Amino acid sequence: MVKTDSIVESIVRKVEKTGHEFLGNRGEMTVGGVPAPRYIQQFAWDYAKYPNRRPLKELVSLISGGVSAIDEELKQLGGAYGAKVAALQESQRKKGGNLMVADLNDVLTADLMRNVEVHDTEYLKTLFIAIPKQLLDGFEEKIYKIGNQLAGFGGPDWSRDPSKLGEPVKFGSLVDRHKSRGSPVVPGSLKKIHEDLDATLFTVVVLKGQYESGYYEGDEFVAGNKVDFEKEFTKVCRDKRYIVRDFKYDPSQASKSAMALEQLQVEVDGMKSGLMRWCKTHYGEAFVAWMHIKVIRVFVESVLRYGLPVDFTAVLYKVSSGKDRELTDALDKSLGTSDAAAAGGDGEDDDYHDFVLIKFEP
Repeated sequence: MVKTDSIVESIVRKVEKTGHEFLGNRGEMTVGGVPAPRYIQQFAWDYAKYPNRRPLKELVSLISGGVSAIDEELKQLGGAYGAKVAALQESQRKKGGNLMVADLNDVLTADLMRNVEVHDTEYLKTLFIAIPKQLLDGFEEKIYKIGNQLAGFGGPDWSRDPSKLGEPVKFGSLVDRHKSRGSPVVPGSLKKIHEDLDATLFTVVVLKGQYESGYYEGDEFVAGNKVDFEKEFTKVCRDKRYIVRDFKYDPSQASKSAMALEQLQVEVDGMKSGLMRWCKTHYGEAFVAWMHIKVIRVFVESVLRYGLPVDFTAVLYKVSSGKDRELTDALDKSLGTSDAAAAGGDGEDDDYHDFVLIKFEP
């Protein structure tokens, strides 16, 4: 019972904490419309919800199962709300961020893009690269050497016998395509587009990739494959703290982004209101279940202490802060025997009493 009591209380506290985070000073959590302390003072067993004729084990399982369902629902609602808030924060970050994080469709106007030639063909692609201001020095020279081991520029070697120039002397796997290597950046393609206080945005054209020819192993042909330069080039840039932006220009995207941000805010506000109402409702339900577990625990521990037939009285004491020890001493004096303290530790405070004592804070 102690473990079940502790688990149910932790769920009550979790719902209470979540509710207070949303409510703030705008209201309090209640149990059936009344404050928790008043509900405890007016407590009466709910025979309709928890029939007392059921076996104790089944009754405890019924109560704890209902509270566990509340806990599971809170996890799901909290997770969904957290994900939505994270999406909103990410959109706000992009909206108000610099060129390294902002949505470029919100930044690059039609006037800026009018002079930008964007390539996206089978062989070439225009990349947008944001460079932090502190890394600008020498960037315009370094860019053409970035990834200088990626692209292979080898081909058939006719230097020894120019008479066979143009003939398929060597082809496929017989050609060393990596005899000469270099960067996939197209020479002279770098262009400055825009800048802010933190970064400068450039475009650069790169080779998308390179085909590695197939070859024969005996009578079996092994198909060739295409090497992706863009992915490796982006990785090399990232290592140098140059940010290759994943961007596709869409003139209508700016208004779409603003509408999406507004919609996200509406959804977050709606989910917050819903979660607030849910906490106010289910806090009372969980608290009622907790108090019923407390009553069962008092009953079980009293039977274990005094045996059968049942002949004891349960009393609720409200103690001011710091006065609990005085109450315990007074009860020991009124109800205890002279040798009670010698009976050994058997309680929440490692003190033995002639009565069952369970402490809790509502």
